[in-house]
Amino acid sequence: MFPAHRPRRLRTTPAMRRLVSETTVRPRQLVLPMFVKEGAERPAEIASMPGVRQHTRESLVKAAVEAVEAGVGGIMLFGVPAERDAVGSGATDPDGILNAALRDLRSELGDSTVLMSDCCLDEFTDHGHCGLLTPDGAVDNDATLEVYGEMAVAQAEAGAHVVGPSGMMDGQIGVIRAALDEAGHTDTGVLAYSAKYASALYGPFRDAVESQLQGDRKTYQQDPANIRESLREVALDLAEGADMVMVKPALPYLDVLAAVAQVSDVPVAAYQISGEYAMVEAAARNGWIDRERTVLEMLTSIRRAGADVVLTYWAVEAAGWLDRG
Repeated sequence: MFPAHRPRRLRTTPAMRRLVSETTVRPRQLVLPMFVKEGAERPAEIASMPGVRQHTRESLVKAAVEAVEAGVGGIMLFGVPAERDAVGSGATDPDGILNAALRDLRSELGDSTVLMSDCCLDEFTDHGHCGLLTPDGAVDNDATLEVYGEMAVAQAEAGAHVVGPSGMMDGQIGVIRAALDEAGHTDTGVLAYSAKYASALYGPFRDAVESQLQGDRKTYQQDPANIRESLREVALDLAEGADMVMVKPALPYLDVLAAVAQVSDVPVAAYQISGEYAMVEAAARNGWIDRERTVLEMLTSIRRAGADVVLTYWAVEAAGWLDRG
């Protein structure tokens, strides 16, 4: 009799499919990126990211509490300063918006969630690059490292459990780890943006942080054509002491994510970025796709490829859907 093998038997009912499902997505595996704007009087929706807001310090705390209550595993915080300069001085200022908001969140939330902070200068510089510039306009890798170390210490002292160096400077993990340890913050973790690609999908995020960038970041972010180079970056970050490594963006780089998961001996994160979010929101608003099913399918694919942790702007909503299911 043909066919002798009938794999469809394991797909016959919802209960059967649930029993044999190979990949799970749980709220604790999701991290919510959030934005806080200095001097804001009320939360403001980001036009290119419907449903995502630039928060005031007060609304940030309220929304963060709601995220924790929903079961989300962590929060990644980005600051939007009122003023910028060439060296991003607001990034290391203890009273700068990012550090002040970190203190607000740590005071309110304590250790009930994992509080993460973006350890990069791009939001704070008037040129929009992730580091200091040389007189001829190139990003000065080694001068930037010193500032990253200061920034990481400031964030740890403000209450971050984990700092997230996203600038893709050579040696950034080693310098940050040494700076944290020297300042006594040996328990503060480092989430390395190890394979961060020079993607076309960052546009809505740059709206969210009011980026001043002119040009591109191709001299320090990864070439989308390369995977060996990313695996080298991961190996270097692991050797320098990264506690977790990340692939960013997520969906266009599932092959990279799977390869990183194969070689990493620490947890692997993936960032489902603003452009991924905006495309789904736009298609759903036009009635072209089922929004909830699409979001959960994307999250499942990222987990299936090897991510232990997923940064996603849908974290709170997805947590509700997952618990309901």
